[in-house]
Amino acid sequence: MLSIGAKKTIPRSRNREVYYDYSLVAVIILLIVFGLIMLYSTSSYVAQLHHGDDMFYFGKQALISTGSVLLALAVSRLDYHLLDKIPFLIYLVAMVLMILVKTPLGVEVNGARRWLKLGIQFQPSEIAKIAAIVSISYLVVKMGKNAESPKGMGILAGMGGMLGLVTFVFTENLSTAIIIWGIMSVLIFIAHPKTRPFVVGAVVLVAVAVAGVMLLAANIDTSSNFRVRRLLTWLRPEEYSASGGYQIMQALYAVGSGGFFGKGLGNSAQKLGWIPEAQNDMIFSVICEELGIFGASVILLLFGYLLYRLIFIAQNAPDMFGSLLVSGIFAHIALQVVLNVCVVTNLIPTTGITLPFFSYGGTSILFLMSEMGIALSVARRIRFEENAG
Repeated sequence: MLSIGAKKTIPRSRNREVYYDYSLVAVIILLIVFGLIMLYSTSSYVAQLHHGDDMFYFGKQALISTGSVLLALAVSRLDYHLLDKIPFLIYLVAMVLMILVKTPLGVEVNGARRWLKLGIQFQPSEIAKIAAIVSISYLVVKMGKNAESPKGMGILAGMGGMLGLVTFVFTENLSTAIIIWGIMSVLIFIAHPKTRPFVVGAVVLVAVAVAGVMLLAANIDTSSNFRVRRLLTWLRPEEYSASGGYQIMQALYAVGSGGFFGKGLGNSAQKLGWIPEAQNDMIFSVICEELGIFGASVILLLFGYLLYRLIFIAQNAPDMFGSLLVSGIFAHIALQVVLNVCVVTNLIPTTGITLPFFSYGGTSILFLMSEMGIALSVARRIRFEENAG
C-alpha cells in the first residue's frame, strides 16, 4: 500500500533514462484489433439483416477506434498534472450531464434511457468513471494524512457514493454505479494504511447481501419489481427462458458448445439472431463458441497483461497523484472485465456491463482510450536511474 506524502529516494546517478511503455501500447493495439475481428464476426449477420451492410457495426467501431487511438497518443503527450487543476469541474460536468438524461435531451435505446444527444449521441455515465478516478485521486493527495482519518474516508466515500448514486438514479445504470463505487473503494483502500477496516467491511457487506438474497427468496415469486425478477431469472434461467432468461440461456448454449478450441472463427450458430444484441454485452459468449476455452483464455491473458502493465506504472509513478490515477484505471478495467465474464457465465445477475475493447459502443472505446492516454502520460514521466557504479 502507498504511504500518503511519502517521497521516493533516488540514488545519485549518472544518467536518467526516459521511459515509454511500449508494452502497454502493444497490448492495447492487440486488444483493439482482436476486438474488431470478433465484433465483425459477431455482428455481420445481424448488420446485414437489419441494415443491409454486414460491416455496419464494424465500420463505425473501426473508425471510432482509430480516432480513439490517436486521441490516447495525444493525451499521453500532455502532462497528467493538468487534471489536478480541474478535478471538480470534471466531477460537476459528469453530474450535470447525467441529470440531463431525464430531460428531453435524453435518448432511449432498447428500452433504456441512458444516452444524451448534444450534437452527437453518447453515454454520460462513461464520463462519470473518469470523474470518479480524477476527483477521488485529487482529494486523497490534497487531504494528505487526513485522508486516513474516519472523517477523511467519509468525505472520499461521500464523493464517490454521490456520483454513483446520481448515475443509478438518473441513468438507471446500476452496473456503472457499481463500477464507480468499486473504483472509490479501491482508491480509499490504497490511501489507507490499514487493511482491517476493509476486511470487516467486506465481511459485513457479504453478510448483508446473503441476508438480502434469503429475504428476497421468500417473496421473489410474487414480486413485481423488475430487479427482483431479474434476480429470479438469474437463479432459475431455465424456467424463465421464454422471457427474461432467454438471452442468458442462449449465451450459455454458446459457451458450452464451443468446447476447448471452438467451432472456428465465423462459425457461431448463436450469433445468427439467437442471442439478442450479441455484439454488446454478450460478445464474450460468441468468443467462447467460436474460439473455445483456448481463445477465451488468450483474451483474458491479454487483459491480465494489460492490468500488469498498469500495476507497473502505478508502482513506479513519480508521485501519489499519478499512482492513484493509474490505480483507478486499473480498478475500472479489472471490474468491468470480471463482471462481464461473470454475467455471460451466469455467475451473477445480468447487469448490462460491456467487455472493454470488444463490445460495440463508440462512447465506451473513446473514454476507455482516454484513460489509456492518461496511463501512458504517467508512464512517460517515470525516470529510471542508472547508478554511477
